[in-house]
Amino acid sequence: MRAFVRHALSPQRRTLTVLVGLLVFSAFWAGASGFWLVFRLTYVLALLIPAAYVTAWANVRALEATVQRRTERAQVGQEAQEVIEVRNRGFWPKIWLEVDDPSTMPGHQAKRVTVIPPRRSRSWLVDTPLVRRGLYEWGPLRVTGTDPFGIFRLTRTFGGTQQILVYPPVFDIPHFQAPPANLPGEGRFRRRTHYVTPNASGIREYQPGDSLGRIHWPSTARTGELMVKTFELDPASDVWVILDLERRAHAGSGDQSTEEYAVRAAASIARHYLIANRSVGLLSFGRDLDIVEAERGPQQLTRILESLALAQAVGDVPLGNLLFEEQRRFGRHTTLVIVTPSTDDHWLPAALSLAQRGVRMAVVLVDPSTFGATRSPLMLYGELTASDIMTYVVANGDDLTLALSAPGGVPAWQS
Repeated sequence: MRAFVRHALSPQRRTLTVLVGLLVFSAFWAGASGFWLVFRLTYVLALLIPAAYVTAWANVRALEATVQRRTERAQVGQEAQEVIEVRNRGFWPKIWLEVDDPSTMPGHQAKRVTVIPPRRSRSWLVDTPLVRRGLYEWGPLRVTGTDPFGIFRLTRTFGGTQQILVYPPVFDIPHFQAPPANLPGEGRFRRRTHYVTPNASGIREYQPGDSLGRIHWPSTARTGELMVKTFELDPASDVWVILDLERRAHAGSGDQSTEEYAVRAAASIARHYLIANRSVGLLSFGRDLDIVEAERGPQQLTRILESLALAQAVGDVPLGNLLFEEQRRFGRHTTLVIVTPSTDDHWLPAALSLAQRGVRMAVVLVDPSTFGATRSPLMLYGELTASDIMTYVVANGDDLTLALSAPGGVPAWQS
């Protein structure tokens, strides 16, 4: 009974419920009193309700609606664009049409009320500023028609849903530095690559798709067949960005959270090294273990940003356990950049163990005390600097370009 009452008194049906109640009341009153004015009120209500329904029903008939969503992937700070078009195929105007393309994107407003003349169409552009990373849904497009009295609201849907992936923002950090890895011998860590580098390692037969610029003409003339050069990567160290997504280590919410600052720092560091043509990988453990193997090039940045767009601080694996379990990936030719809000030194032994094996590292500490937490990274910062580990500190409100320019910075607990 309560569910029925709530349903009848919902904002969408409140007017209809009142009119039906008034109709029933006036019908009983007219039958009991025989008063002519009450009879006329009953007739008016009895005709008004079905006429209003027919008007709302006709308002959403003979319609075509399409939406062209132009953005599938974008970055925070950019805009998502879509073009909505509604066409009236009928011979009567469509009035009070409410058109909406709902989305889970924060700040998305695509709702519009429009009037469409017969055999005409209306179209408009909707720009949505992207303010938060993540995976969001658009649609389906909804067109709602109503009557002049707002008694009935009938809705039709057009098309399906579409997803948009929003990457985290990245910042220029031209002065960021991490200790270079030890490379014991020139060429020891060279690897074959499809990129053209200064290191030509040999020749092979031409294959469809090979660039003509890679053809080795002396060998081609000697063998009588097209031969192309093969290349190897420079013996530069791999850079691994380790992002700590343990739930208990993070503080704050939304954009003002250690999670968001850590993700932005990780994205900026990865981009910094990829622009320098370094091989960069990403390792994190949120809902699951997420590994982006170390590679170079623009496509690698896209893969890392895709991973970071979906990163959430919901993990149960401590940073120390993650470093211990994945230590086989890191050797003397590896540089680690650890991004963490953890103030506990439980992970420090694992990091020092890697350092003793020749792995070079830097740490980016996101200070949770500036995001509402009571714990301070002061003790951990002291242990890291005492262990000769380059450490950057990022606080709430910091400009990452400045915070990641000089190790240490000026933390709130040092100022």
